[in-house]
Amino acid sequence: MEYPSKLIENAVDEISKLPGIGKKTALRLALHLLKQEKGDVRALSNALVDLRENTQYCTSCFNISDSDTCAICTSHKRDNSVICVVEDTRDVMAIENTSQFFGLYHVLGGVIMPIEGIGPSDLTIEALVKRVADTNGEVKEIILALPATMEGDTTAFYITKKLKELGVKVTSIARGVPVGGELEYTDEITLGRSIMNRQ
Repeated sequence: MEYPSKLIENAVDEISKLPGIGKKTALRLALHLLKQEKGDVRALSNALVDLRENTQYCTSCFNISDSDTCAICTSHKRDNSVICVVEDTRDVMAIENTSQFFGLYHVLGGVIMPIEGIGPSDLTIEALVKRVADTNGEVKEIILALPATMEGDTTAFYITKKLKELGVKVTSIARGVPVGGELEYTDEITLGRSIMNRQ
């Protein structure tokens, strides 16, 4: 693609590095930014730099935070006896949006994927085990809210095994046929789990 300006070409190259954004969308965004007030564009660039340079991870749960300990971990309204283990921050946000969970979280930073070279030591599993052990029995339940994939199941199995000696109850979120889903279009594994874990 030919660009009328090297500055536009550079902007398109950088914007197109974002996930899900191709060159055409990047060009559209770059041209849109050219039409905006300089102050608005500067505010956007400052927000992005600030995001990268000042965002921290909670020292307790590893969720994205503005300070050493996130707002969820410091809240007196949360149930400290229950920890929900998730793959990443997006999962925390999804669960929080349901307004159905009032415990704490633990963000693993991924799942075990040997093919990709990601093992247990690359995740925050040991920090989870230490966190549970350090509470002297205050944590009563660990909820595993991990992806319904082979990697998610492998990670769940590994965590369950590591926590077994601590005597904490380990549960998994329910899996089954979605509301409005047709049985004939549901895959066999999901349907089988739905029947085994029927209510």
